[in-house]
Amino acid sequence: MSTQSDVMPRTRGGVGESPQRPDGTLKVSGEFAYASDLWMDGMLWGATLRSPHPRAAIRSIDIGPALATPGVYAVLTHEDVPGHPLYGLGAEPDQPVLAAGEVRYQGEPIALVAADHPEIARRAAGRIAIDWDVRTPIVDPRAVLADPEGHKVQPLGGIARHQPVRVGDVDAARAGAPVVVRGEYEVGIQDQAFLGPESGLAVPAEDGGVDLFVSTQWLHGDLEQIAPCLGLPEDRVRMTLAGVGGAFGGREDLSMQIHAAMLALRTGRPVKMSYDRRESFHGHVHRHPALLRYEYGATGDGRLLYADVEIILDGGAYTSSTAAVVGNAASLGVGPYEIPNLRIDAYGVYTNNPPCGAMRGFGAVQACFAYESMMDKVAAACGIGPLEVRRRNAVSQGSALANGQVIDSPAPMAAMLDRVERVPMPPPLDTSDRPSGEAPGVWGSAPRSDVDLRDLPGGASQTTHGEGVRRGVGYGIGIKNICFSEGFDDLSTARVRLEVIGGEPAVLVHTAAAEVGQGLVTIQEQIARTELGVEKVIVQPADLRVGDAGSSSASRQSYMTGGAVKAACEAVRARLLDLAGRHLGHRDLELAGGKIVSRSAGVVASIEEILGAGTIDGAIDGVIEETREFHHKPTAAMDEATGQGASHVQLALCVHRAVVDVDVDLGLVKVVELAAVQDVGRIMNRQALEGQIHGGSAQGLGLALMEEIVVSGGKIQNPSFTDYLIPTILDMPPMRLDILEYPDPNAPYGLRGAGEPPTISSAPAIVAAIRDATGRPLTRIPVRPEHIVFGGAP
Repeated sequence: MSTQSDVMPRTRGGVGESPQRPDGTLKVSGEFAYASDLWMDGMLWGATLRSPHPRAAIRSIDIGPALATPGVYAVLTHEDVPGHPLYGLGAEPDQPVLAAGEVRYQGEPIALVAADHPEIARRAAGRIAIDWDVRTPIVDPRAVLADPEGHKVQPLGGIARHQPVRVGDVDAARAGAPVVVRGEYEVGIQDQAFLGPESGLAVPAEDGGVDLFVSTQWLHGDLEQIAPCLGLPEDRVRMTLAGVGGAFGGREDLSMQIHAAMLALRTGRPVKMSYDRRESFHGHVHRHPALLRYEYGATGDGRLLYADVEIILDGGAYTSSTAAVVGNAASLGVGPYEIPNLRIDAYGVYTNNPPCGAMRGFGAVQACFAYESMMDKVAAACGIGPLEVRRRNAVSQGSALANGQVIDSPAPMAAMLDRVERVPMPPPLDTSDRPSGEAPGVWGSAPRSDVDLRDLPGGASQTTHGEGVRRGVGYGIGIKNICFSEGFDDLSTARVRLEVIGGEPAVLVHTAAAEVGQGLVTIQEQIARTELGVEKVIVQPADLRVGDAGSSSASRQSYMTGGAVKAACEAVRARLLDLAGRHLGHRDLELAGGKIVSRSAGVVASIEEILGAGTIDGAIDGVIEETREFHHKPTAAMDEATGQGASHVQLALCVHRAVVDVDVDLGLVKVVELAAVQDVGRIMNRQALEGQIHGGSAQGLGLALMEEIVVSGGKIQNPSFTDYLIPTILDMPPMRLDILEYPDPNAPYGLRGAGEPPTISSAPAIVAAIRDATGRPLTRIPVRPEHIVFGGAP
């Protein structure tokens, strides 16, 4: 007797599988076309003159020497901006297209040059003469907070946003708390460090508009800023996503888009702009550096009674995403823990330091380093273990976050802590020669000849043979909001077309969602295969010919664009089955493996047979096409006085355990292993998911140990990959992953956004492990050798 599974054809490469990425082979082989590879006959090259000063007035600009340079076609300043002079992601655009009258950060664009060779354009830009009135930059965020009017960087004031959170009575709780611990923490400026620099091509059009081919995270978000500055209606600014070489938040803000378009419209020629690495460091936003002050009160057995918190985020000269980052830092400021009394004050301030905005983790990273450090302090003060103190205070479904939002879907934090505790520890290096009585984790003081130096801090540089090396273990738990928050009308649009191509059914999926390396194109294919039972799926290039898909940020695209593709596929399927039912006389039909299947009669037709059967109620010429918008559940803004409000769509948790070896004499660290436990709701593509967890953990490792833009007097001291260090394959340890699936009933397929949480929890876990090995307080990240050897932070 046959069963239903016997007659249901199987479609390969659907949700839950790990099909090959359509762009994977091209990227590995070097054949993939990134934005920096764009080329057009007759194109010119654009270059930008940027300010060498973080704060200065411009008395005059002389473009004559640049215009006189052979090969130069145009030189533009703020006087040549054809439309609105300001753009930006904030509610009130505040960033000049080109500086007019003053500059507010080192690297601010002042003038543009178009020439027939990139080197000519750069040299001509360098010949523009500017008469400067250099002023003392405002670089201390605490000074701005203390006197916003006296330290005003720009007309909007000194403070971009202050978001308080007030729950219960902190002062009364403090008076009755038997255990009180305090800590002050600092997070340095991390760069997104994407490998593909900002690039793009602008092509003038016959209708007076412009076609832009750019690497971005949000096509429609760019359009809303670009068109007003060019003085053009939106329908005359046409945008297509070019190949994106990584993003991590750094492409949410505009870079060369308006500049290239201005040059193309002025010269009537295509204009390409491509930053070098130094310019890239100056040309995009970075992670907000933070100053954090925390005070926790607890019972003697480690149950939290109150938290008194101040978070200061330095946004640089312009708003960008600072307001939203402050909201995240405030609402997630004490992490995934139940604390009945809260006083949190989160601030975003303006300075003349490098501009900051979106980066993976978006406000939660900075707070997590502080609150996880505090949880370890509470554990030590109460004499309990680091995992136990987290268990006793863990949120679960039904718990309220700091903003009062009740967690309405599974939050398996306790189970995750149990799982990470059961992960086997990595084997120690041979310590059989350790003298009796020597503390565990301390290797013998005598040099060792039998140890592979690559397994030690310092590696093959032979800084140690095991003497002075101590092992430590630490934990970190991070919580992150998924999708846009605080009342933003977040949506995504998808158009799905089912037709017969080359004699077989094919699905064309069209969205404006940006593939920035995260595997979104593959996920769209998988969803279409799952919903329509067709293996041949083509994802069309992202452009503006379809509705908004929102930004490829906030771990939202699988949720939002995935939801839109699913909805459009469902509409296509309903029309196809209705058409088949009326043509065949069956009403109990399903789609599977490109076949029309009756629950009672098995396979009754193929898709191509039904689409070729003629026009019946909307199936025109063998094509069915549907467009759908997907919206998540509504959210609310945080109350301006109390911070209360259901401001988030979804929340995701990740737990890390770090094992490190530390050379306490030289301050060198070797991360031996990272173990991660993460709830993803539903595994959509295991291979891509594991890559996200590995990659996110690597960025957290970088923040913990090496990644920092060093700034002095508002000036970047290390704008290169020679001096800005990022983890390599030699720095990344083996990882153990435990991926849980607790479906979210509100999300497509029950999934949870998964890209950001690993970045949040890995850094505090690594620092906690270093503390365990050294006994040092380590209140600043990245941890530097001198912090380990001498203690404290500068």
